[in-house]
Amino acid sequence: MTDPSDYTPPKVWKWENENGGPFASTNRPIAGPTHEKELPIGKHPLQLYSLGTPNGVKVTILLEELLALGYDDAEYDAWMIKISDGDQFGSGFIDVNPNSKIPALMDHSTNPPTRVFESGAILLYLAEKFNAFLPRDPADRAECLSWLMWQMGSAPYLGGGFGHFYHYAPVKNQYAIDRFTMETKRQLDVLERRLTDNRYMCGDEYTIADIAIWPWYGGLLLGRQYDAAEFIDAESYTNAMRWAKEIDARETVKRGRMVNKHRGELHEQLHERHDASDFDTKTADKLAAAE
Repeated sequence: MTDPSDYTPPKVWKWENENGGPFASTNRPIAGPTHEKELPIGKHPLQLYSLGTPNGVKVTILLEELLALGYDDAEYDAWMIKISDGDQFGSGFIDVNPNSKIPALMDHSTNPPTRVFESGAILLYLAEKFNAFLPRDPADRAECLSWLMWQMGSAPYLGGGFGHFYHYAPVKNQYAIDRFTMETKRQLDVLERRLTDNRYMCGDEYTIADIAIWPWYGGLLLGRQYDAAEFIDAESYTNAMRWAKEIDARETVKRGRMVNKHRGELHEQLHERHDASDFDTKTADKLAAAE
């Protein structure tokens, strides 16, 4: 690969070579399907097509939270979309999300079925559908939605910026790492200041704002993202760390993190979820033992 200091951009960029890194084979400058593939449909009205990444975990945590509160209509089928295999470019998935990103949701309780894509939109859709985890007071609701949108706008700098250049990029570029580390730490300071006088992002109420922010920033602080906890001095963000650990301890969050997970300890991986009993009987370790 060319030394970044020697690179002069052409007048018109052309896609000629993969750019290296673990996601190079799935990166391309055009949209649309690469192959025909229908999506499976399970027994529940809510059909989730996802992967156990931070954006996917947002939705499975919320669904598990809703079920724990007794919202039986929040039962769902979760199907794994293997990004490394290019499942997100199948024709069926693109019918649900033309942007080819997980997660994507189909709600078959409506006629015709309702498609929802982008993780923040899915959280808001479900919160409004079940009237839960979204404050009713107009001022509190505005605060919650502001923090939800903060996450949607900020996380690309954390993931596509800091995470990519610090952890995934095939070459270490100091300028890029410094640039996105600075921004990531600024964002962590935003959280630290907000959580100094607030238990959760919207005060004492646990909302979709926490559910959206935690998988990205809680995961980073707890050492689950990019092997970077020491590099960013995670322990110095004491209030954000307190918040991250408190949410991490919720049983609903533990279950949500397992759904569509494909890495790590086998007993923590539930590749597909179709029933609550699957957590006890169909984790990857149990399926492997039964073979």
